[in-house]
Amino acid sequence: MKNLKIFKNSRVIVTGHTGFKGSWLTAWLKRLGAKVMGISLDPPTHPSHFKVSEINKNIKDVRLDIKEYKKIQKKISKFKPHFIFHLAAQSLVGLSYKDPRLTWQTNVVGTLNILESLRKIKNTCNVVIITSDKCYFNREVHYGYKETDTLGGKDSYSASKASAELLVKSYISSFFKKGHPVNIATARAGNVIGGGDWANNRIVPDCIRSWSKNKKAKLRNPKATRPWQHVLEAVGGYLCLAINLKINKKLHGESFNFGPDLSREYSVEQLVKEMSNNWENVSWKKISKHKNKFHESELLRLNCNKAKKILKWKSVLNFKETVGMVSDWYRNY
Repeated sequence: MKNLKIFKNSRVIVTGHTGFKGSWLTAWLKRLGAKVMGISLDPPTHPSHFKVSEINKNIKDVRLDIKEYKKIQKKISKFKPHFIFHLAAQSLVGLSYKDPRLTWQTNVVGTLNILESLRKIKNTCNVVIITSDKCYFNREVHYGYKETDTLGGKDSYSASKASAELLVKSYISSFFKKGHPVNIATARAGNVIGGGDWANNRIVPDCIRSWSKNKKAKLRNPKATRPWQHVLEAVGGYLCLAINLKINKKLHGESFNFGPDLSREYSVEQLVKEMSNNWENVSWKKISKHKNKFHESELLRLNCNKAKKILKWKSVLNFKETVGMVSDWYRNY
């Protein structure tokens, strides 16, 4: 990736820095010499990648709810960031069924608070707002969704992410027009896996928890396919987008998909089988569909040609390498 030196000594805000992807992004920015302010609640899981990797060292570690507008606005205005990566979110489909109000408030109102805060700053700032591949209205067909496809969702998580995308578009059209010092783009990444993810109802940490106790892992939806990619692939995409947004103002208002090639399509069961090659004496069992407590998509694919063409970004790890790196992290932990 070119021009990573852009981040050296730059003031960068990462919301959701204590979370899984946010902590990996913060760690990378620290290595690049950025002056990072993280804004987030406490780590959402125990253990957590944020704590294990001691990412709080040498950054401004701010514990603040993204829903508190006045406090968020004050922090952003005072810090005068050159870049913002907005990842703070309620990121679990299962939890969106249990607490839809929290999901909508965090994912939509939280994003609204970032946008409102940006209206108050006068310095040049490049902003990447991370939503999800689930922001697309999923028709369960063998088709890679493009950035121009219809947004929507059957569950509160997916619908809230689609709504956040619409919210960003409306603010760009209304308030961040050509010539404004703030440039914004949105990023939609495929299913991310990697070391340090301990969230509930995610296949990799669910398997690790079960296997570490010599239990069978439970597969809710073994035939479901996902655009699996290593967390560093997605994070690299966010950094690449931010760099290009700074260099090319024409990208203001654009959205980009980040995921593996469409030819690299694997099911939940194939992922678990590949993981099992890195462990000893592990097993799993399939759960009947009627036991699932919430709707989950069977098929989800992304078309990432736009990122390849415009940003010159592409995933570099194959499936075996990705799963091997993930397994290595958990074994070492």
